[in-house]
Amino acid sequence: MRVMSMAGVLLVLSLPLLGCNKDRDSGAASPNVAAAPLSAPSSGGAIGDTSPVAGADKGAMSFFVSSQTNPNADLGGLSGADARCQRLASAVGAGSSTWHAYLSVAHDVASGNKPVNARDRIGQGPWYNQKGVLVAQDLKALHARTGDPEVFLDERGRKINGQWAGSPAPLEHDVLTGSDANGNVMADMTCGDWTGSSANSAAQVGHSDGLGPNKNGSPPYSSWNSAHANQSCADTAPRGGAGRIYCFAVK
Repeated sequence: MRVMSMAGVLLVLSLPLLGCNKDRDSGAASPNVAAAPLSAPSSGGAIGDTSPVAGADKGAMSFFVSSQTNPNADLGGLSGADARCQRLASAVGAGSSTWHAYLSVAHDVASGNKPVNARDRIGQGPWYNQKGVLVAQDLKALHARTGDPEVFLDERGRKINGQWAGSPAPLEHDVLTGSDANGNVMADMTCGDWTGSSANSAAQVGHSDGLGPNKNGSPPYSSWNSAHANQSCADTAPRGGAGRIYCFAVK
């Protein structure tokens, strides 16, 4: 600082201070502010990646498609699938809710070997995706709607590889459900109630993007929960799968 006297008036000239933030248009990061985390890519990503997503409202999220995939249909039964949903939700800050997988089984040990329908495992709604977009208000609306690549997102808000325009490969929109369009169990289509990996059995899957070959959005391709049977319980990839599941917050 330099002090000068002119006609009885003190003038104070301030020199630039060291360490000040540079102009934000210069592209240089501020030394006094931590860099903001990068948002996750719109698709892809490694299993177990827990990078934060910009703009996410984790408190509102009550539905997602699992980012974690499975090479076969052995998920460890309903309890193993539920644990997967809970773990993935917890990794992105939504673990305070109780999460269940949208899966039907023919014989549930915990229920006295009775069948369990996926629709009865997920609460009453409403359900929102990672971006806070309404998936469905209630069970009726949920089972009346179709798949949508912009709505059926994973827990980090990323789109699932599908038939939508610009989607990266490989095709992975087949999601395991073992259910009919109303969310009820389909006999012999649950891969040993999600504990089997036989090449001689298959599972019913839905299309997360609601699209079939050549972007065909007609039924049954449009169904998010019951589009067709996969090739086998031994390998979830053929016909467009990756062993993903749907996860819902029940409370």
